[in-house]
Amino acid sequence: MHFDKIVDLHCHMLPGIDDGSPNLETSLELAKKAVLDGVTHILLTPHHLDNRYVNHKFDVIKKTESFQQALDKCKIPLQVFPGQEVHINGDLSERYPDLLGTDIDTRYMLLELPHSNVPMYTEKIIFELQKLGITPIIVHPERNKEIQSNLNILYNFIQKGALAQITATSYVGGFGENVADISQKLVENRLVQVVASDTHALKGRDFVLREALESIGDDFGPKVAMKFEKNAEDILNGNNVIASGYSKIREKKRFFFF
Repeated sequence: MHFDKIVDLHCHMLPGIDDGSPNLETSLELAKKAVLDGVTHILLTPHHLDNRYVNHKFDVIKKTESFQQALDKCKIPLQVFPGQEVHINGDLSERYPDLLGTDIDTRYMLLELPHSNVPMYTEKIIFELQKLGITPIIVHPERNKEIQSNLNILYNFIQKGALAQITATSYVGGFGENVADISQKLVENRLVQVVASDTHALKGRDFVLREALESIGDDFGPKVAMKFEKNAEDILNGNNVIASGYSKIREKKRFFFF
């Protein structure tokens, strides 16, 4: 399967501002790995408001410009854009001026849930963001413990107009068989619209975005894989992307023998 370009919408490559990369040297090595994987455009998405990291909008923009200059100086053929992985908080709508979307007009924004649960106010925040003209993209739902136990929690959010993004490493088995199975179910039921690397400079978190797209193509056909890549490109450009054809996930009936 041939991709003219691969857009990565979720990547922790900016040096020294979160748990993604400790320094510029490491970031440049990650960039080279991205290029080898076929990635041509990356949205840089440091953590924001997750109790550990605060990365303000204009700081990220400035650091992204500086990193692009470093890439150009090293002749690494990669174009980067400023973004944030915004952790869900009850007052996100009030923080709007400090939030970066995936695109210039902030039509889309990466929204991170806690790993352990889904806050009760999640639906309210989705609605409030939509009132501001933002479509939230729920990142790595396959790794959220509460969604893992009930995948139709994500269905409800998609039905409300949100989008969702799975991690490439999840799909190819890097987080274990259970997460890979869940990722495949989410793709099969069209409950996710984007796959992204979520790359960190950590063991087992390298670029496998092409592998994930090719695996999706093997499992569901090349048109599905191409649509995932096109969605990433459209979201980066602020073009229209909506969830379609999605369905609830039927849980297997359990039989008890006495």
